[in-house]
Amino acid sequence: MGNLYLVRHGQASFGAEDYDNLSELGHRQSVRLGEYFADKGLQFEAVMVGTLRRHAQTWAGIAKGARLTHEALEWPGLNEYDSAAVVQAIHPAPLPKADTPEMYRHHFRLLRDGLTQWMNGVVSPQGMPNYPDFVEGVTSALDHVRQRHTGNVLIVSSGGPISTAVGHVLGTTPETTIELNLRIRNASITEFAYTPKRHMLVTYNTLPHLDDAQYADWVTYS
Repeated sequence: MGNLYLVRHGQASFGAEDYDNLSELGHRQSVRLGEYFADKGLQFEAVMVGTLRRHAQTWAGIAKGARLTHEALEWPGLNEYDSAAVVQAIHPAPLPKADTPEMYRHHFRLLRDGLTQWMNGVVSPQGMPNYPDFVEGVTSALDHVRQRHTGNVLIVSSGGPISTAVGHVLGTTPETTIELNLRIRNASITEFAYTPKRHMLVTYNTLPHLDDAQYADWVTYS
């Protein structure tokens, strides 16, 4: 039996013109996670990453902290959905910048509604696959792990694909998957045990590398 570790990227640049870059804290979160893996003596048989910059940057930080030299396999099916396109599908008018707590909450209320409609086939956000195809992109990565590996495998991805993987393994409703997605923390670890036949959830959304009080303000969600 092997173990699959799914890591959400470090804090990105929410509210900035280009979200797809880690913040300074996001880089530190990633390196700290790598240090934790090294302290635990955790070795990986293979590494898979989405093709977004924040995925590559998170993997680079992990590799630096853990002193790993793997060549990561890029897997487009591990890329996040386009949250702006999801919101625009139900709210075409431009939104003010989410720079206050109320606007931040308003953004995520719209995102939750848009995700629900996309997952149920009600809307088709521009430039995005339909939801069954999105799920297929995620499950194809899980299938690859089961078919090709037997040891520890690391995946670096985003909250949407990771929560989708958990929902697929547990058989949850789309609405439950959305709630899992919206609570997932940056640089968190979700662990599956796997056999050639199936994956089994072990942990979800954990931050063992940030348990110490000195890292209390390193816990972020976006």
